[in-house]
Amino acid sequence: MGELGQFLPLLLIFAVAYFFMIRPQMKRQKEEKKFAESLKKGDKIITKSGLHGKVVDLNDKDFSCIIETMAGRLKFDRSAISMELSKKLNPPAKT
Repeated sequence: MGELGQFLPLLLIFAVAYFFMIRPQMKRQKEEKKFAESLKKGDKIITKSGLHGKVVDLNDKDFSCIIETMAGRLKFDRSAISMELSKKLNPPAKT
């Protein structure tokens, strides 16, 4: 019990860090990847830098998309699109 007792606090700290920090971050990354893959033409989006636009073309080769804004068309990487802000613009369809 003596040696195990020395490692128990360290194991508890690791378990708490895993369940409160690492696991939620991994879940968030999976959700963002799923969101980026589910983008389709016509979706209204907001980039992480705050640019508003509408998806006009998707490229699966380099995982990018072309966004139409009031200033013209711009090519962005899909990872630059904010999931939280864009979901507010496109509410889920009710069935």
